[in-house]
Amino acid sequence: MTDTTARVRELHLYRQYFDLVIVGNKTIEVRVKYPHLADISVGDIIRFRIKGTDETCEVQVKRVTEYPDFEALLDGEGATNINPTATRDEQLVNIRTIYPPEKETLGALAIEIEQLQRRI
Repeated sequence: MTDTTARVRELHLYRQYFDLVIVGNKTIEVRVKYPHLADISVGDIIRFRIKGTDETCEVQVKRVTEYPDFEALLDGEGATNINPTATRDEQLVNIRTIYPPEKETLGALAIEIEQLQRRI
């Protein structure tokens, strides 16, 4: 018998990206392939939380694609799906500010998401 219950994962998100998820403009979340995210899969629920607040937004994982680095991810997914308010090059700088080079070597995950609900 297999367990088909969706797992719920809580991840922090900066306000600017949280707001893009809320309005539906951000459909791809970018993460380093940390060991705790290596098994994230379609159907899982991500509860994004703005650090230090009770604001959350729940999304469902629609697809997960692994890339060797952030450049390949941005080229493969299209920058506007990740952050429509910034150019590809601006996004690359922003992502690498969040994740230093030693983290990027773990691999990059493009997580396609669909909003479920919002709690304040």
